[in-house]
Amino acid sequence: MSDWLVLVLAMLGACAVVVVITLVRHKRAPEDEDPSETPDVIEYMTMWIGVVYAIVLGLAIAGVWEARSAAQDHVQAEAQALHEIYERVRIYPPDVRDRIRDDVNAYVGHVVTTEWKEMADHGQITPRGTELLTQVRHDVTDYQPKNDFEAQAYQPVLDQMAAADEARNARADSTGATMPPVVWWGLLAGAVITIGMVFALQIRRTRRELVLAGLFSATIAFMLFLIWDFDAPFSRGIAASAEPFLSLFPHAGG
Repeated sequence: MSDWLVLVLAMLGACAVVVVITLVRHKRAPEDEDPSETPDVIEYMTMWIGVVYAIVLGLAIAGVWEARSAAQDHVQAEAQALHEIYERVRIYPPDVRDRIRDDVNAYVGHVVTTEWKEMADHGQITPRGTELLTQVRHDVTDYQPKNDFEAQAYQPVLDQMAAADEARNARADSTGATMPPVVWWGLLAGAVITIGMVFALQIRRTRRELVLAGLFSATIAFMLFLIWDFDAPFSRGIAASAEPFLSLFPHAGG
């Protein structure tokens, strides 16, 4: 099921629940009930519950968005480091240069095809990707420079190799969910309480109040969807992309 279809269904479902409960409650309400006599303390509590929950939602969205942006930065750093290795080894002997470049291309091709799908489906990187990057490391570290010119380029290539390895490890740590389960329980419970307080105000069955109550509940559903979508940086609708690899290694996608 498409993530956007999930969003639409969630928003429609939230609206439907609020409208149905309001209509049922209005139908069963005593004939002498006066909706205008809502106690001031209930209005005060409703206002503050809404404010506190809005702050919590804002912090949650900011947290998962920052995690998603960090995941994309790790991808950019890894791709850039590998590209630097690919370019800097051009001064090496042709057989060494070609071997390193072939192994870099093999690793990048594996990442943007097989490993990216593994991250999206199972939230983890592949052992094969680790093996391919290890092979690149061996190619780089095992070479002994033959002259001063090569020796001057050797250490920067090693630095870029370390940067690529570090970025890969950071990418691996970013594949899982960002929000702990206890936070999700808090967000869902807060949504139920916040929407439930709407009924404490004894809203009536007028079209205006039903529309506002439906829009209010749909907005909360939309915010929760955004948090859920950003929570897994590599596997949902608005996910980190492999574009940095594809832009620096155009033939990596096959």
